[in-house]
Amino acid sequence: MAKELKALKQNCTWELIELPAGKRAIGCRWVYKTKLKQNGSIDLYKARLVAKGYTQIECVDYFDSFSPVAKIVTVRIFITVTTTHGWPLLQLDVNNAFLHGQLDEEVYMLPPEGYAKANARLVCRLRKSLYGLKQASRQWNIELTSKLESYGFKQSPHDHCLFIMRTDSLLLALIVYVDDVLLIGNSMAALTDVKQSSHETYVTQRKYLLDIVHDYHLDDAKATATPLPAGIKLDASSSSTLASPDRYRRLVGRLLYLSFPWPDISFAVQQLSQFIQYPRQPHWEAALHLVRYLKGSPMLGLFFEAGSSFKLTAYSDSDSASSINTRRSITGYCIFLGGSLISWKTKKQPTVSRSSAEAEYRSVGSTVCELLWISYLLGEFAIAVDSPILFHCDNKAAIHITGNPIFHERTKHH
Repeated sequence: MAKELKALKQNCTWELIELPAGKRAIGCRWVYKTKLKQNGSIDLYKARLVAKGYTQIECVDYFDSFSPVAKIVTVRIFITVTTTHGWPLLQLDVNNAFLHGQLDEEVYMLPPEGYAKANARLVCRLRKSLYGLKQASRQWNIELTSKLESYGFKQSPHDHCLFIMRTDSLLLALIVYVDDVLLIGNSMAALTDVKQSSHETYVTQRKYLLDIVHDYHLDDAKATATPLPAGIKLDASSSSTLASPDRYRRLVGRLLYLSFPWPDISFAVQQLSQFIQYPRQPHWEAALHLVRYLKGSPMLGLFFEAGSSFKLTAYSDSDSASSINTRRSITGYCIFLGGSLISWKTKKQPTVSRSSAEAEYRSVGSTVCELLWISYLLGEFAIAVDSPILFHCDNKAAIHITGNPIFHERTKHH
């Protein structure tokens, strides 16, 4: 606590004043966390002062709270580019990131517990941002963007968390994910915290997976061969709802995070996510089945191949009218950059398709939109996409519609 208060003082986060008439002060509290090492042993104990932002009033204590987050596809492209070129990758962690943002609003806070300089008449007038404030993330992003632009970086219009500095002989690229920064370039001498060799980059989440296995008492459970039981059809009315749905929601959220290095579980996670509001026993059993599937291959992950080309290859498919409750179809696609898988999606289509060709055509449209965006993003790295882009679709009717100016009753609105 003393270390945290010292950092806040050095940062000039607040000044002590008497609360002006007609103003209100929000509260704050201490949050304690035990940070673990890779092997699970205790690394250090942390204390963080957090403002009670949930008591802030919109248009009084804050106005805007939006801040951008890097697209996960951008991160994968980032890793693919550095691996293909053989560039080093450097990870930067900004200490006390949210404390650097400047506050535009007039915000008052009650003094924290243990702050010796405070008395009953004084409150903290916040000069800089603090963890917990509604606008904390936004102000940090504004401050960081301003600093990077002053150094010569240019913000990408295709992903506002990507910054590029490019000259005739130099290219530096930087991507920001909240307070974590990845930096690559063609003249840097840095190493990556991702397991990287001169030939490939391999990304896994083994420890995170094994923590889930342990938390749900599946250490001795037998691994399954498929993400979901063969032939299973989950629906919303199979049995009574779970007594503790929060446990199901927490597990599905953790599985969603795990789908970053495991594209093969995307469909299973999409199916489980449909029942977040009212989960039932079959849904819970299916979620545990998925954990057991992952348990069988904890070291699997994303492989980014070195020396590959920058040729885009896409695969598109759909599962026509597969939803038992809504009869909406599922869109599925995956996109490779060279030999590296960089983008994939499994998502229920927004409307009911009246034929398998229509469902496939909608899936093709979603894939093409993603391909166009990826092409624009690669242009930020001065990479010209090899043409033509190879697109795989297994529905002849959908291919015929895309290649011919046909307007029938069922296709004229697509």
